[in-house]
Amino acid sequence: MKNRKVVTVTDSTSGESVECEVLEGVHGHAVLDIRSLPSKLGYFTYDPGFASTASCSSTITYIDGQEGVLLYRGYPIEQLAQHSNFLEVCHLLLYGELPAKARWSEFNAEIRRHTMVHEGIRRFIAGYQHDAHPMGMLVGIVGALSTFYHDTLDISEPEHRELAAIRMIAKLPSIAADCYKYSIGQPFMYPINSLGYVENFLQMMFAVRAEPYIPSPVAVRALELMMILHADHEQNASTSTVRLAGSSGANPYACVAAGIATLWGPAHGGANEAVINMLRDISDPAEIPRYVERAKDRNDPFRLMGFGHRVYKNFDPRATLIRQACHDLLQDLDAGNQPLFEIALRLEEIALQDEYFVERNLYPNVDFYSGIILSALGIPLNMFTVIFAISRTVGWVAHWMEFFSGEEQRIGRPQQRYVGAARRDYVRMTDRG
Repeated sequence: MKNRKVVTVTDSTSGESVECEVLEGVHGHAVLDIRSLPSKLGYFTYDPGFASTASCSSTITYIDGQEGVLLYRGYPIEQLAQHSNFLEVCHLLLYGELPAKARWSEFNAEIRRHTMVHEGIRRFIAGYQHDAHPMGMLVGIVGALSTFYHDTLDISEPEHRELAAIRMIAKLPSIAADCYKYSIGQPFMYPINSLGYVENFLQMMFAVRAEPYIPSPVAVRALELMMILHADHEQNASTSTVRLAGSSGANPYACVAAGIATLWGPAHGGANEAVINMLRDISDPAEIPRYVERAKDRNDPFRLMGFGHRVYKNFDPRATLIRQACHDLLQDLDAGNQPLFEIALRLEEIALQDEYFVERNLYPNVDFYSGIILSALGIPLNMFTVIFAISRTVGWVAHWMEFFSGEEQRIGRPQQRYVGAARRDYVRMTDRG
């Protein structure tokens, strides 16, 4: 093949070699196609956590952690955050293009048509304990959607896949709000389809039937921006889980429920919740210097939550965008004089100026600001990851749909390095010492 690049891998013991093709991407590192290694040399690769392994080819999202780049379908997140809205980003992630005016009207209508949930789902919710964690409820309810829409579960049909995707994007805010209302003993609110996606969600969360509810435009904008920034993030743990579950042929609702369960893990979706817990632990702005010194002490296990990022080594582009929205919201709500937010703003100032944090790139990340935003909006701590799940649902279904439209439809089956007991024979109980 013309211009075909290969890397030769040679077994130093046997002397046998195999050529691994170099596969280039549009951006980022090239990858080695090592699929012939087991058959030619008898080896698998070893990569705990798959941090150095490309599990698929994708056209959806690209991240450059060194340069602080995040692209949705090629569009810089900075441009989308400034000019777009969450539903338009949903269309972009699902279909690969920004919608023309006529298509935009159609897409909005499709979402609105599916915002209500089946009344049977609300009876299903009533079966939970009143203090059940909403993420646990969300896992069960989203998985149960397959029992309400079982007539459109043929994943070989593109129309069925698209309908499932639309349903989940439309219904997750309604389900999440119902979980919250149930936990505080208030009546469920129905969606109002004349409202925007984010405004409608806030209405279902905080409105009551006895009086009108008009959310602050600054609050709507802050939450919408947060949702845009969380809509997708490449092959993270929950997205990889959705793709892996999808590779088995599981229905889309079960796949997204698996993604929600993975997101629930504190190492993944719980970071913004950890930020607020940290701020509450500090409790007094006067205590900040002591906690900062603890963070600098290598022998102290304490860490400042919401600073630095595993992927973004120099800065998190999402944090740069959400910072101003966070400050605007605190000013609009007159929340700046509350101790929790005073602590947050003081920590932010230290991280941006203190040599220790600057040298180590321990900048405030998107979780730091999103945790403050959600807290300022009055969203309870146990709902933080639920909001994350609403935002990330479009990314999950986009990757799930991409899997079925691509040429790599193989069931996921990672290999292992076995380090257990060697083969041994069974000994009868009467003969065991």
